[in-house]
Amino acid sequence: MAEPTLAQIFGANASQTSTDLVIKKADLLAVGLTASSTNSAESLVVSLLKLWQTYLTPTNLEANTEQQISIEDSYQQITTRGTTQYRQYSKTVNLQVVDASTDVDPDLF
Repeated sequence: MAEPTLAQIFGANASQTSTDLVIKKADLLAVGLTASSTNSAESLVVSLLKLWQTYLTPTNLEANTEQQISIEDSYQQITTRGTTQYRQYSKTVNLQVVDASTDVDPDLF
């Protein structure tokens, strides 16, 4: 199989040049984002994580030796900050590179 494509990871309307990566908010609607000109940075991060998780699954990782990243749900717990209880969602992100590197180098993926 081939390495995952830009569209598979960042959405059907994603594009890139040598200087820019463009991700359309319309592609994040499927994971629950309500697009607006004032979306918080954190809401965009969560939307991207959820989008990435739809394709970068452990099952796809095992089936495709060209894929090197997987994201999966980990655990949930209730945590308290101050006097407010929060549900904490954890995700596990696995990055696999050939065992010749001592650091995570984006150019290896």
